[in-house]
Amino acid sequence: MPRTRNNSAREADPPIRLLTAVPICDGHDSAINTINLELIRSGFEVVYLGYHRGARDIVRAAVQEDVRAIGISSYNGGHVEFFGEVARQLRNEGAADIGLFGGGGGTITAADAARMSRNGVDRIFFPGTPLSDIVAFIGTTYGRKRRQAHPRGSPIATSADRRLAKLLSIAEETAADNATPRACPSRKKPNGHSPPRVIGITGPGGAGKTTLIDEMVLRLLTASPQTRIAILSHDPSIVGNGALLGDRATMIYSQDDRVFMRSLAARGRSGGLSPATERCLQILKEAGAAPRNGRDNITAFDVIFVETVGTGQEALPFQSGMVDKTVLVMSPDYGARLQLQKIVMLDAADVVVVNKSDLAGARTAAAEIEQRIAAGHRGQRLVTTEAKRHKDAGVDALLGILEG
Repeated sequence: MPRTRNNSAREADPPIRLLTAVPICDGHDSAINTINLELIRSGFEVVYLGYHRGARDIVRAAVQEDVRAIGISSYNGGHVEFFGEVARQLRNEGAADIGLFGGGGGTITAADAARMSRNGVDRIFFPGTPLSDIVAFIGTTYGRKRRQAHPRGSPIATSADRRLAKLLSIAEETAADNATPRACPSRKKPNGHSPPRVIGITGPGGAGKTTLIDEMVLRLLTASPQTRIAILSHDPSIVGNGALLGDRATMIYSQDDRVFMRSLAARGRSGGLSPATERCLQILKEAGAAPRNGRDNITAFDVIFVETVGTGQEALPFQSGMVDKTVLVMSPDYGARLQLQKIVMLDAADVVVVNKSDLAGARTAAAEIEQRIAAGHRGQRLVTTEAKRHKDAGVDALLGILEG
């Protein structure tokens, strides 16, 4: 088994983290979706990047997520060159210890697989391979962290993203399942950089939180060429203790070198966050501190988004002091008006967003929600958005409120 647990409810071994993707100009995702499901059922945490992804996108995500291996499903040819480019970029990032495997129907021949193996690919799976064999290979090959091979005495050049990712992994691996949440106040950094703004985004699954964040990222990146953004994104763990961490698959503008994104699984924690969220958030807040031992500095972040697991009626995920502002994202189809009286985040959020405002009933929903939050007399703001629409004025208004 990839992962075991003992009676103390602490993890004996952290889950194996993988990244899966489909290359650029390839829209065949049926095979990778089937494999993803089998992997998470077997206890792996799978960061799914989606399809039509370039080598740079894949390597950037794998480094930031600090995965053990990358799995690529390729059906459209060009696989020898594409896999080789991914392996080359991993070496350039100081991440050659991240494994690389894949497959692709009948497009990859045995001769191709031999060439790919010489280029750094660990294994190519051919049509007809049982899913159990793929699971067994991954568990055996990537069950332990691999060391990079390098000449004696020669240092490994690692990127800033790689170093930051390793710090987050340590925080995640050492966080107890029953750790008591602690507030993470922002602190002035030694280099004089102002503390980052931390925005908490919560709401039910399917409300459009990820798309909304991506649109705000676009606006922040466009406004200033120096802006650096971090995203802590959460997804639930499911049966078998695995998890599908799929928020990257819907990100477009966040696939930028000035954005650092890390996906966290809930790992049994209720309320929308991970046992390691507070520790990871503190590390991101303190990024940009003076370098130690003469090492290159990790660039500070200007904005940090913390997106929760899709939450229900009772969740209050953000402890006091954890974030600067909280946004509750809802869709118009929340049900009967009575349901609004049961959602506690309507009393706690600084801003309530009714997304998907193009849907039927959106105006009525906005009016009902506005009446509900007005009764609390807390000065909360209501914004309606259609995040999927290009240059949506509602998203502009939301970002203006958060920056104010």
